[in-house]
Amino acid sequence: MKETSVLFVCMGNICRSPTAEGVFRDLVTRSGMDKAIRIDSAGTHSYHIGKSPDARASAAAAQRGYDLSALRGRQVCEQDFLVFDYILAMDEENLSNLKRICPNGQEHKVSLFLEHSRKFSEREVPDPYYGGAQGFEHVLDMVEDAAQGLLDKLAEAHSLRA
Repeated sequence: MKETSVLFVCMGNICRSPTAEGVFRDLVTRSGMDKAIRIDSAGTHSYHIGKSPDARASAAAAQRGYDLSALRGRQVCEQDFLVFDYILAMDEENLSNLKRICPNGQEHKVSLFLEHSRKFSEREVPDPYYGGAQGFEHVLDMVEDAAQGLLDKLAEAHSLRA
């Protein structure tokens, strides 16, 4: 069986996309599908290459049982469009950035992460970087919901089972 691959993308790869990676990785592992789904995250900008996730994102995630400590910031590269099946942007600006650098023929892989949400009507995961702790909690609420919707979609579309 071919591995299905998912890349979560925000601007700097220290708040939203590593949170999505950590939450989705935990969900996939608990579902027993970790051998079938490859997961990573990246940023459209080079601000935080090699850096750990934001301490506030890590703390909020840890309070819910998610460990982001092994994750490091990296920038999206052209190879990502060839390697990943799903490239999920956290907001419209990063979606636009991804579409701008996307090689021809790979556009179908790029979309907004919250399209997989079942509870939230918003299209974008807001950037909590300049706000308080509550923003990170809200991001986690959104990410947990969309991650479950994404896993359900992948399981059905790719006949994945534990």
